[in-house]
Amino acid sequence: MKELYQIYAFVAGLLIGSFLNVVIIRLPQNKNMVSKRSACPKCDTQLKWYHNIPVLSFAFLRGKCGFCGARISWRYPLIEILTGLIAFWLFPEDLSELSLAFYAFHFTVACIFICHFFIDLDHQLLLDSLNLYLLAAVLPFAFFTSQWTFWAVGGAVGFGGTLLVTWLFYKIRGQIGLGGGDIKLYGILGILLGPMGIVFNIFLSCFVGALVGILLISLGKTTKEKPLPFGPSILLVASFQIYFPEYAHQLQQWMF
Repeated sequence: MKELYQIYAFVAGLLIGSFLNVVIIRLPQNKNMVSKRSACPKCDTQLKWYHNIPVLSFAFLRGKCGFCGARISWRYPLIEILTGLIAFWLFPEDLSELSLAFYAFHFTVACIFICHFFIDLDHQLLLDSLNLYLLAAVLPFAFFTSQWTFWAVGGAVGFGGTLLVTWLFYKIRGQIGLGGGDIKLYGILGILLGPMGIVFNIFLSCFVGALVGILLISLGKTTKEKPLPFGPSILLVASFQIYFPEYAHQLQQWMF
């Protein structure tokens, strides 16, 4: 029976992933995400319903618009499949009110992370609206699953600590180290991960970001002068901590 529910969860995840694609494209542009129907970004022709079937439409159309033949980004089916697989993978072993509540929370966080990740890649923005949704999910979860000192101190370290470092960096170098979205994201993650967890995230995400930057520079994909989005590094490390807590805890103990 669980396998059947997992299949249902996978199909639902594909549909939700299709909506996440809409969010990723329209939210940074302040466009309507619900009532306005999808259209080709090249020819602006309104798509038919059968052009919006997750994954299958992309395969049937061979990655091209059905009207003008413009290429469709590979990211559309990738995000749909990724969301479906996450919904499948996270589905609980036992069906209880508590397990389903945990499932809803972790899947919601994953969806927000996906939107944050790709929007930051495209626009170098961690939008306040997504951070507010994340806060709305994280705060009640932390309140009911941990002591107030854990999430309160974690949030203060995540927000206040990175804000202070950014302010000092600006005073010393005259440059902004972290954007406001990064600082707010650190604060929200601090509520969920606690003081030591967010310190671990800060150190490891900085390491991952530096490693990716060095790799891209060495491959000629970017330059030292060109800023890189830092949000994906924060989100990747946070995903490691949230969804693979045992391995993250072992690494955290080794580092600290």
